[in-house]
Amino acid sequence: SGLDQRPAVETFFMKDGKASVDAVVSLTGFSLVGGPAYNDADAAADMLAKLDVPYLAAHPLEFQTLQHWGAGTQGLLPLEATMMVAIPELDGASVPSVFGGRSDGTDTPCTGCDRGCVFPASSLSRAMQPCSERAEALAAKTLKLVALRRSERADRKIATVLFNFPPNSGSAGTAAFLSVFESLHATLRAMAAAGYTVDVPADVEALRDAVLKGNSDRFGSEANVHARIATDDHVRSEPHLDAIEAQWGPAPGRQQADSHGIHILGAQFGNVFVGLQPGFGYEGDPMRLLFEGRFTPTHAFTAFYRYLKEGFGAHAVLHFGTHGALEFMPGKQAGITGDCWPERLIGDLPNFYLYAGNNPSEAMIAKRRSGATLISYLTPAISKSGLYKGLTDLKASIDRWRSSPPEAVAERTSLVELMRDQAEAIDLSAPICDADVHALATKLYEIEEALIPNGLHVVGDGETAEARIDLLEASCAARGNAQPSRHSLALLVAGDARASAASGLEDSAETRALFAELAKTNALLATNPELDAIVTALDGRYIRPVAGGDVIRNPDILPTGRNIHGFDPFRIPSAFALKDGAEQAERVLTRHRDDTGAMPESVAMVLWGTDNLKSEGAQLAQAMALIGARPRFDSYGRLAGAELIPLAELGRPRIDAIVTLSGIFRDLL
Repeated sequence: SGLDQRPAVETFFMKDGKASVDAVVSLTGFSLVGGPAYNDADAAADMLAKLDVPYLAAHPLEFQTLQHWGAGTQGLLPLEATMMVAIPELDGASVPSVFGGRSDGTDTPCTGCDRGCVFPASSLSRAMQPCSERAEALAAKTLKLVALRRSERADRKIATVLFNFPPNSGSAGTAAFLSVFESLHATLRAMAAAGYTVDVPADVEALRDAVLKGNSDRFGSEANVHARIATDDHVRSEPHLDAIEAQWGPAPGRQQADSHGIHILGAQFGNVFVGLQPGFGYEGDPMRLLFEGRFTPTHAFTAFYRYLKEGFGAHAVLHFGTHGALEFMPGKQAGITGDCWPERLIGDLPNFYLYAGNNPSEAMIAKRRSGATLISYLTPAISKSGLYKGLTDLKASIDRWRSSPPEAVAERTSLVELMRDQAEAIDLSAPICDADVHALATKLYEIEEALIPNGLHVVGDGETAEARIDLLEASCAARGNAQPSRHSLALLVAGDARASAASGLEDSAETRALFAELAKTNALLATNPELDAIVTALDGRYIRPVAGGDVIRNPDILPTGRNIHGFDPFRIPSAFALKDGAEQAERVLTRHRDDTGAMPESVAMVLWGTDNLKSEGAQLAQAMALIGARPRFDSYGRLAGAELIPLAELGRPRIDAIVTLSGIFRDLL
């Protein structure tokens, strides 16, 4: 069928209009429709939704050898991640996996895992070689998804994982923008109605008490102790005990343990276990574990995931909210191996992840490092705050300081000076030494937590009429549309046909198109399919893809309950982002001209992953606008490069843009 695989799917994978297979594994590393030439993600998603089985995408290494990949800490190269991971994700693919590659032609063993494979010398063409460990892991994951799909709901065991960050601060069972226990109670009710064997607590408070209180006073723990793993059992069962003990001391360790063994926190409700993910390990600086690759998870952390698989016997795990620590554990950034800790922990257990729709950059880490199929949830609008931008800038500086290597003394010193100015500008204690930075980070986190004025989202709940009016009004302002009156938006939300006429805008085709789009957004906000999506995912069915982002700037993220992907590398920056980026660049130049009387010669920028994903590439467009360039598209409408705008058309000198990429932005490319 050439570059379009739909005829092959219909011929070989379907019978009488229904799937005759239980899963599809693509080994091409490309889109289902278009292959290496182009990608039609919408057509691919329609075909895969008709098939309605799990869709896994695996790929070979194309631009490095197996030995280089095995020995490195990065994993996939940026070009590999873009072509063979990001593009299949647009189709709704999950569980990205390496299955082979080319040897370097020597007898040097691959060090990606403990097998130490040596590949036979080949001709100058260097034929593809399988990575047996990764191929076996892919097969095992596929079989577990098939087993999940074939199991009866009444017999199916589901592990639901709640989070606890920062530890020991009353954060057990919380997640970004999510009312966790209300959402969990609604999920349990939906599962019971769908035929799962679930003992649903009487109300939300009963659920919260069962998980967080229970026998916690007896054990002095943060939550109910559901099970205890004897130290001897842990020692016998943990295959990576030596590495863990080298970091955390003899089993059972000091975290979530006593003299008898390790505590598994949570509560069981029929065939659903609700567990509390153990802390990262460093209570004073939990982020340390995420940024220092030589560390290991704690005894309690590894015992928790082993219990889900072996003790409880879960058919699947549902990580509940944004976000936990599994996907941030040490190992390669993408294209992970069996020696990477996320893979060691999750193994072949089907992994589903309820994730905030506005955070695609970190969602991609969960998808690519823990094999998660994502299920997006709506985030509430955040009210404007005079301090918010200053807090964001300060947080970005702290994150940069934390991620910089200790030997980069000049950079770290410069960052401390910047943070001092930023902190003083928003009336926070200015940092002087490293300890002050850590204290400032803690204070900043507390302030950020207080800045959620519009409540928390409950999974499955649509937005109230008042909230829909606020969101529609904010969306018009953020996207540069004509601003209709608030009264007209209230009429639209109420279903009144006079809304457009009351907008205060000219009666034109553009106004009518705007109100048609707003009416569509309003309808999507009023209903919510997230609970149905959770049940669908746990049935081992296909979850449609969607670009993550801010609902105010990009209403196309609606409806939620879909499998988040980062962005289409052939569609960034979008038309709106080009307009927005050009306006941002012009504001920078205008301010510099007003302050100094001259145009700048160069401007330094940092391209952040989350900001670019939320804005569809506005910061990237800003850099292009500064240098006087615009994107060039091919006949398929895909981004094919850039071209310089003639100076006569530009009307000003070109400005040099010195760009630094954040780690997440680099990996997404």
